[in-house]
Amino acid sequence: MQRTLLLAKIHNCTLTGANINYVGSISIDEILLEKAGILPYEQVQVVNSANGQRFITYAIPALAHSGIIELNGGAARLGIIGDRLIIMTYGQFTPEELKSYSPTVVIVDEKNRLLEVRRYDDLFAKV
Repeated sequence: MQRTLLLAKIHNCTLTGANINYVGSISIDEILLEKAGILPYEQVQVVNSANGQRFITYAIPALAHSGIIELNGGAARLGIIGDRLIIMTYGQFTPEELKSYSPTVVIVDEKNRLLEVRRYDDLFAKV
């Protein structure tokens, strides 16, 4: 049996743009993707803390060190510039893999500059 758990998240980032005419996705500063371990075109869940919207799309890299977090396509209607977002990805784990499992949490400031990368291994009980 496999279980689905949080793999990584970019916590409390700031929405910097919304482009309704783009085909779809969320553009994320390439450095933040790398630090979180989120791959280009990987499925992500986005939670908008300002309005409660929760949706699934895929990540695409934006220019490194740009601080860009931009909703594209239809998702552009789910937030406005300045909204705070949590971007999460999930993984499926076997019981054996859960023994050494720990999600990655990327903490950013209000301009989406990297502050810290955390591993939550001390906060989760081992299965």
